Amino acid sequence: MVNASQRLPSNGRLSGKIYRLLTVLVNKSRGETHNRLSCPLIHFENVGLRYGMGPEILRDLTFDIPKKSFQFLTGPSGAGKTSLLRLLFMSLQPTRGLIRMFGRDISEIPRPELPLLRRRVGIVFQDFRLLDHLTTYENVALPLRVRGKEESSYKTDVLELLKWVGLGERINVLPPVLSGGEKQRAAIARALMDRPEVLLADEPTGNVDPPMARRLLNLFLELNRLGTAVVIATHDLALMEQVEARRMILSGGHLDIYD
Repeated sequence: MVNASQRLPSNGRLSGKIYRLLTVLVNKSRGETHNRLSCPLIHFENVGLRYGMGPEILRDLTFDIPKKSFQFLTGPSGAGKTSLLRLLFMSLQPTRGLIRMFGRDISEIPRPELPLLRRRVGIVFQDFRLLDHLTTYENVALPLRVRGKEESSYKTDVLELLKWVGLGERINVLPPVLSGGEKQRAAIARALMDRPEVLLADEPTGNVDPPMARRLLNLFLELNRLGTAVVIATHDLALMEQVEARRMILSGGHLDIYD
């Protein structure tokens, strides 16, 4: 077991080229948070969530996601891990309680500003959310394309990142032809291209073999070491045992944290 602040040695270790790329990705667009090192990136206080008139599925959640932190989110199936990730991504509003993102109360943020704030949070969905009519390359480049970036400014970065996650030969393939593991890797690469300050991953190694799971974990650890806060939701005990990191355990609607 290694500490989350250390590199995880593996056969898939980052090359100098991809390491420099990731350094650039995670250090762009940082200015505002550099001036608030003592503030957590995300703060939950007595947060509760229910759907419709049903019972609360999350109750009295109080915790912080500190800058540069690394944590696993785990718990039994149906415990609410995906719902908590949606709250962290601001795609879901709490029923009650306070959520502060980057120092701002999300209940007071005008709706038009939310997409801009979400750009600071990368998310890898369990169902990938790839667009079937776009190639692997186009899916990964999409966050930059929708911002109006010129392809010449990001093409090399996209190709290098796809090569590192093992998709260098699949750049022109459409998602319906990709395996589940390949779709997962494409989704991870796409989330990284948006230069997140916080990266959320929902079962990121659920569709890959152990060597690739270790390689992806190494990528998450390198991103964390470079300054990105990482939250990995997983059932994979073998994955968690490889890293000495904070564990957030959801059960019965409540959250227990073990540092």
